Amino acid sequence: MKANDSTITRRRLRSSSLTAIISISLVLLLIGLIGLLLLNSSKLAGYVKENISLSLILRESAREVDIIRLQKNLDASGYVKSTEYVSQERAARELQQELGEDFVDFLGYNPLPASIDVYLYAPYANPDSIAWIERELAEDELVQEVFYQKSLIHLVHENVRKISLILLLFSAMLFLIALTLINNTIRISIYAKRFLINTMQLVGAQRSFIRRPFLVRSAIQGLVAGLLACGLLSGGIYMVHQEFSEMLAFTDYYMILFLFAGILFLGVVINWISTYFAVNKYLNMKTDKLYY
Repeated sequence: MKANDSTITRRRLRSSSLTAIISISLVLLLIGLIGLLLLNSSKLAGYVKENISLSLILRESAREVDIIRLQKNLDASGYVKSTEYVSQERAARELQQELGEDFVDFLGYNPLPASIDVYLYAPYANPDSIAWIERELAEDELVQEVFYQKSLIHLVHENVRKISLILLLFSAMLFLIALTLINNTIRISIYAKRFLINTMQLVGAQRSFIRRPFLVRSAIQGLVAGLLACGLLSGGIYMVHQEFSEMLAFTDYYMILFLFAGILFLGVVINWISTYFAVNKYLNMKTDKLYY
């Protein structure tokens, strides 16, 4: 009979530990997703900004050799990420595809000028920098006009700033929720062992001796939960990377390793701290209050 009771107790303890590990790993997964979102928010904002282009409308008298020289100078400048030359013929073909009819035959000539599309690096893709770049590019004798959608630039800049602030606040809120969930999971786990703590205290065990096995087990549970969360996050990263490889910085392996190390660290440290305070609570509690 005693052997059966001992077996049932061990099964309950294993079940309790497994439940705690799974619960904590899911919360750590949430923390990992928050970190991944924050680390990639700047990359995503940069991706949007770097896909906004300035069009340099070239003069009709511009020679091909001069256009090539201008394009090479632009590529060599510190604020230009890439350039793309759009000839008159290409501009006409693209417009014909949009209109669905051949306007060149109708007009008898091609009215579209050649142009160079300029894509800027993200730090320069803001209204102030673009205004300065526009003035500099307009001084070139080959450039007839610098065209870009000013309203779109302002809209993207303002929205990126607002979304970044909202994302930061939302992430902070989720992080606090995650901490609360882990702390409650640990408190419930320690609550089930409150009579064991009290019994050890009654037989004269020192507080540090009572705390030690709980803290060690908690650290191991945090490490296992962190490893499980990293495994789940790796699978999620792999699937998302297949669809959004250009937008999200999943090729930065140092960043991913740093994130995984952070998850493991938080798993161990948060578990350890929560366990320490939860055990101390019952160490300081009177025996008659353990039943409430």
